[in-house]
Amino acid sequence: MSIHPDITALTALLTEKSRATILAALMDGKFHTASELAYMASIKPQTASFHLSKLEENSLVICEKHGRFRYFRLANEEVANTLEVFMSISSPPEVRSLKQSSQLKRLENARTCYDHLAGRISVKLTTIMLDNGYIEKSNKQFIVTVKGEEFFNSLGVNIVGLSKKRRSFSHACLDWSERTHHLGGALGNGLFERYIELGWIEAKLNSREIVITDKGKIGFKEYFGLEVSI
Repeated sequence: MSIHPDITALTALLTEKSRATILAALMDGKFHTASELAYMASIKPQTASFHLSKLEENSLVICEKHGRFRYFRLANEEVANTLEVFMSISSPPEVRSLKQSSQLKRLENARTCYDHLAGRISVKLTTIMLDNGYIEKSNKQFIVTVKGEEFFNSLGVNIVGLSKKRRSFSHACLDWSERTHHLGGALGNGLFERYIELGWIEAKLNSREIVITDKGKIGFKEYFGLEVSI
């Protein structure tokens, strides 16, 4: 008898394409109805409900009931991190149309990773923060320096408040498209929410895609020295 955790149940769930598509859609960190997820996975709502029941049984998603509607979301940040790792070691999607190619490029540039920013933009911002001495990398964590505390406070990010949350503070999250780490955890989420408050980024409906606004291009240049071309 093996003393190791049984990962076959998890891998069996991920081998079903519709379930994998649903989980990928839920990487936006939002609650969605079965009908919305069915549309994103190109399956019938009844089929989506069946898959969601399986995912809920295995603690990969949670469900909240509001009136006659049921809303689903990934169970927690750990599930999102695990999925991101799976994506990073998986074969890239087969692009069959110009539209699909454009969508993939936009996702690779900027997207949500559960509750923080991911993609090329996030990796570049993380690299800039490392180069400027705002954070330092230690194993799978990023450590905020004294210089970093001053920078984040000037940006309007409450470091003290974020550090008190009952979750990872600033872990290194593996980016599936860039194959390197971006900033995750409570600090990653705090920055993401601040970018939204400042109007630097906008989330697209029913998509993980993140749009960098004109105000964001100015803001990222002013605060980080990052030129955003799209």
